[in-house]
Amino acid sequence: MKVPMKVLVLGSNGQLGFELMRASWAPGTDVVGLPYPEFDVTRPGDVEKAIAAHAPDLLVNATAHTAVDKAESEVDLSFAINRDGPGAMAAACAARGIPFIHVSTDYVFDGTKDGIYTEDDPINPLGVYGASKAAGEEAVRAATPEHVILRTSWVYSAYGNNFVKTMLRFGKEREEMRVVADQHGSPTAAADLAAAIVHIAGTIEKTGAAAWGTYHLTGSGYTTWHEFAEHIFRRLEERTGKRPRLTAIGTADYPTPARRPANSRLDCSRAKERLGVSCPPWRESVDRVIDELFTNPPQA
Repeated sequence: MKVPMKVLVLGSNGQLGFELMRASWAPGTDVVGLPYPEFDVTRPGDVEKAIAAHAPDLLVNATAHTAVDKAESEVDLSFAINRDGPGAMAAACAARGIPFIHVSTDYVFDGTKDGIYTEDDPINPLGVYGASKAAGEEAVRAATPEHVILRTSWVYSAYGNNFVKTMLRFGKEREEMRVVADQHGSPTAAADLAAAIVHIAGTIEKTGAAAWGTYHLTGSGYTTWHEFAEHIFRRLEERTGKRPRLTAIGTADYPTPARRPANSRLDCSRAKERLGVSCPPWRESVDRVIDELFTNPPQA
């Protein structure tokens, strides 16, 4: 009799971790989640302790320091979480022959390319967050060949703090909103990302391997933060009758501690071809999350 796969999710109380814990795994799959502070990626020994205690067949890293602006003043913490933690996880997996799935970001690019970024394009992060995530990728690659790194962008869900929930709240409270219109990318539902990871896990369970490497995986289609907000406010108006005036502004009109890439458009065709995963059109997934927030919101 085949023993069911055991999956260990580190950082199970973040947006992605939450969606991984409630995703539709194959029947019999044993999914164990370790949330913060039960698991602290910055605490020496926690990685080894977690893997030794649970002996998983697959490790998924859902931890990350994603506060882009705070990262500029929290350099050590950012690198501890985004570089050192994944490196320790990958090394522990390599020592035990455990496949490792790690999530990275569009912020490894500087956004100056005139076109869509592929996995083969050179990276050049603009700030601490992107640099720490890029260093995390390198640490994973150096530690174990049996890895899948998924670069994603503009993640949101019905759980946690994110752009969709912020816009819905501001849309109810404010008469006018100013949103940046010259940064381009793809909103990605954490649930869609989780579903892709479940699919990859299924491939590993069936074949013992996956097409190891680095991939791009985002919501399908491209947009701007302004158009993203416009879509959210349209759905808000349908439910509440409220819709703030929305003004398009440039990045220069909204200064932040961290620089953002103007172009975060990622080519996701390689993930579809080699891993068999893709995400739905971003508007469909946004609508699904907004429906959940109005009908049965998670407690967070």
